[in-house]
Amino acid sequence: MSGVGGVRPGGRTARTRDAVRLATLAELADKGFDGLTVEAVAARSGVHKTTVYRRWRNAAGLAADALDSAAEEPWPLPDTGTVQGDLRAIAAMVVSGFEDPDRGPTARALVAAAVYEPTTAEALHGFLLGRLGQAEQVVERAVTRGELPVGTDAGEVVRTAVGSLYYRLFITHEPVDAGQARRAADAAVAAARAGVFVTEQG
Repeated sequence: MSGVGGVRPGGRTARTRDAVRLATLAELADKGFDGLTVEAVAARSGVHKTTVYRRWRNAAGLAADALDSAAEEPWPLPDTGTVQGDLRAIAAMVVSGFEDPDRGPTARALVAAAVYEPTTAEALHGFLLGRLGQAEQVVERAVTRGELPVGTDAGEVVRTAVGSLYYRLFITHEPVDAGQARRAADAAVAAARAGVFVTEQG
C-alpha cells in the first residue's frame, strides 16, 4: 500500500484536504482506526472541527478520503527488464508497505477500517483495483517481449504473486519477509510461463 504520503499543490480546498489527510494518517498510525476521531484530526490539522464534520462526517469518511487521495498519486512501477524482476519488486513493495515501522501501522489501520466500515471498504476496494490495474502492465510487457504466452491473464498473475502475502498478513497473521515475497513472485512467474493463466489464444 505504498503511495500513502505527500502533499500536492493547489488552492485552499486542496490545502485543507491535504492537511486533514495528513492528520488522519498520523492519527491512524498513532491510535489505529478505533482511536480515530474527527476532533483529534481537526486539532492536529488546524482545520476547524465544523469543517471536518461537514466534509468528512466521521472517522470512516476520513479514512476513505485518505485512501481516495492515495489512489490519485502516481505509483512508481518497476521496470527491471524481466517479468520475474518486476513481480519480485512488486511483492517486495507489498511487504515493505505493511512491515515498515513508519508506514506499516497506517497501512494496517486502513485495512482494519475497511473490515468494519462499508465506506472505507469501498475506498480500499477502489485503491487496490487501481494498483492492480497498474501492476498488470508489467505482465503485459512480458507478453509483448515473448516472456509469457499470448492470452495470459495479467490480473491473475499479479494476484497470484501477492495473494499469499496478504493471506499471511491479514488472515493467519504470520510474519512475512523478503524471502517469502520473492518466492511468491517466482511461483506466479513459473505458473504463468507454464500457461496456467492463459484465458484465450491469439
